Amino acid sequence: MMSDVQSSRIEGLHKMTPAERLQAVARQAQLGNEAISSLTAAAEGQIELADRMVENAITTMAIPVGIATNMIVDGREMLVPMATEESSVVAAVCNAAKRCRSTGGFFTSGSGPVMAAQIQLLGASDPENVRLKVYEKIEEIRAICDETDPLLVKFGGGFRDIDVRVIASDEGPMTIVHIIVDTRDAMGANAVNSMAEALAPRLADWTGARTLLRILTNLADRRVVRARAVWKLEEIGGEQVRDDMLSAYRFADADPYRAATHNKGIMNGVSAVVLATGNDTRAIEAGAHAFAARDGRYRSMSRWEKDADGNLVGILEMPMAVGLIGGATKIHPTAQANLKLLGVETADALARIIVSIGLAQNFAAMRALATTGIQKGHMALHAQNVALMVGAVGDEIDLVASELKTLGKVRQDLAEEILKRIRGDK
Repeated sequence: MMSDVQSSRIEGLHKMTPAERLQAVARQAQLGNEAISSLTAAAEGQIELADRMVENAITTMAIPVGIATNMIVDGREMLVPMATEESSVVAAVCNAAKRCRSTGGFFTSGSGPVMAAQIQLLGASDPENVRLKVYEKIEEIRAICDETDPLLVKFGGGFRDIDVRVIASDEGPMTIVHIIVDTRDAMGANAVNSMAEALAPRLADWTGARTLLRILTNLADRRVVRARAVWKLEEIGGEQVRDDMLSAYRFADADPYRAATHNKGIMNGVSAVVLATGNDTRAIEAGAHAFAARDGRYRSMSRWEKDADGNLVGILEMPMAVGLIGGATKIHPTAQANLKLLGVETADALARIIVSIGLAQNFAAMRALATTGIQKGHMALHAQNVALMVGAVGDEIDLVASELKTLGKVRQDLAEEILKRIRGDK
């Protein structure tokens, strides 16, 4: 169906107040009073902040925040906020975490908060010679980078190293300079981008090559976090369930079609905590999927095996470039409250929790697939959403959802019939 928007050109929209913008957009899109009222109500209490965070803001959109219970990470009990609209995600983590409490929960390690930016050098007839010229200037590079962000250096971060590569392309070889930076408790995009911008002209002077792109890479493979956990056989349903879960993992590791869904399940958990803490979900998603394909084919992000006692062992290793300072993490009140709830004091601690949640989510999804199937639990929790979709209100929501679960068929047409009957009985 084609849009009814009269024109996408609205002169001076960015200069209007959010309320004026909403009215202008409503006129162009021919929105009715009900839609306008919904957008106005959603903005209440948040629109001033939203107007400072994004361009042309007209409203906000709330995402449910649920709490994952039962989590133990490196010996510490914690409650973890998860922002997601998908049914069963939070419940799955709670269940998975409960089943590995007897073995100590989740154990983590990390490589530190190191990010990289890339500077593209073009037009050199001797790209390998250019590569070595750059290495010879490492101390000058260090000085330029650290002078760009003295505050970062004051807190113990700053330039650490360079990595210079020659890569083949359709237009010939390119020399790519990576500057490696310790970003401390920041995600680091602004820091490394500023350093790359400052360094690029000097690289051109030193090498005679032309600099073009200068931007961070979201494949943060120097900022890797690892989580592992052990589930006893009695907690997962015995040897057959364990072996079927291992087969499910091997399927995902061998087939990119399965790996895409397998890894999406991991990211259900990861992205929910990233979003709840005001971090960049798109950067984390991009880095995670690129890391999963780092050996030339797309594979499972997680690894699963059995230990000497026959227990199931899960391992998740992935880039995790999150921060506690800068961006929405520092200015969004909900993100700040969620960080306070977590009680983390460093970006590294937050990253370890996030990867642990991803591993818990993966365990829950694989166990469901290897036993009852994914739909039984998911659709039972989805029943309330379907009740809301058909217009149920108040106690009608639970009544409709309960009947759908009893039927074992969570469908919109059935929900409509149930709601009609309930209202007819009143």
